[in-house]
Parts: sequence; structure tokens; C-alpha cells
Amino acid sequence: MFARSLGDDRAELRPLEPWQAEEFLAHIERGREYIGRYIGLPDAATDVAAARAFLQSYADKAAADTGRIYGIWLEGTLVGGVLFRTMDIAMGTCEAGCWLEPSAAGRGLVTRATREIIDWAVEQRGMHRIEWQVSTANKASIAVAERLGMTHEGVLRGSHLYRGVRHDMEVWSALAPEWRRVRASVS
Repeated sequence: MFARSLGDDRAELRPLEPWQAEEFLAHIERGREYIGRYIGLPDAATDVAAARAFLQSYADKAAADTGRIYGIWLEGTLVGGVLFRTMDIAMGTCEAGCWLEPSAAGRGLVTRATREIIDWAVEQRGMHRIEWQVSTANKASIAVAERLGMTHEGVLRGSHLYRGVRHDMEVWSALAPEWRRVRASVS
């Protein structure tokens, strides 16, 4: 197992695994309403067994090289995470995403964590295109895409049915050559 520092605020990024289901569920419970405004993660983690099954699905994706999930710990407490919802190694494409409980919002943790996983995807896994899909109402997640230097590609109108409501989804992306230029300019 590894841990990557996310800065001087005692935050770290590390894999989120099935054996951490109880900790994951406790985190989801602290932020269930906040996290669930735009993403279905709280609906997938309703009890320890469901939380374990969700994390196992990402362990299976990691084993198949089709996805990854990482937790963000702040001072030893799980407060959020980032993931590759999908990864297609042959095509060199992946979709990144995030979530955070309200106590950790506004610290730049998601931006820093996402930067780490995108660096890994581009430099270690050879990904060419990293995509970020977000509800047009999710201004915090849109701001992350902007801070990462991603390009806004457009809006998929009414494309996402969530809790009985159709949502417009923004598509943002970074291509490997663009990502490397952005990273070089901030290093």
C-alpha cells in the first residue's frame, strides 16, 4: 500500500480497499446528504455489506485495469476520494471523478488528489485522454476541472437520470500533451 502527501495540512491520498468498508461507510454517513446532491455514491453504500461490495467492485476494476478508487485522509480521517470510474488502456482514455464530505470542502484536497491520479494515469499508464463529467449544477466540481486546466467540451443535455430527475452534464477533458504543458507551467 502507498500513501501520497497532499500538502502540509496532513492530508494524504491512498488506495481505498474493501477491508476499509466500515471506515468508508462512516465517512459516507457524515456526508451522505452533501455527497448525494450530484452523485449516487451514498445510494451504493447504505450499510457495511453494500460499502464493502462497492469497494470490491473497484478492487475488481483495479485487477482488470479498468478503474481505480483512492481515499483522501485528513489528519487520519477519511474525508473524500477520487477515482477513475472507467479506464480503457487500449484506447488510452479514462474518466476521473471525486467526492468530499462537507467538513473537508474548500481546502483544495480534491484538486490536489485529482492532479496526483491524472499524473499517474498520463505518465505511468500512458493515458491520452482524461475526461471529467459533471452536473451543470455542481459548481464545486466544475471549479476543480477549471483549476486543473481542463478544457470544457460541451454539455450533454438531459443525459443523466439521477433520483428521477434529468441532469445536463458538462464534459471536460485533458489530453496528455496539454496536461504535461499545464504541469510544466506550475512546477
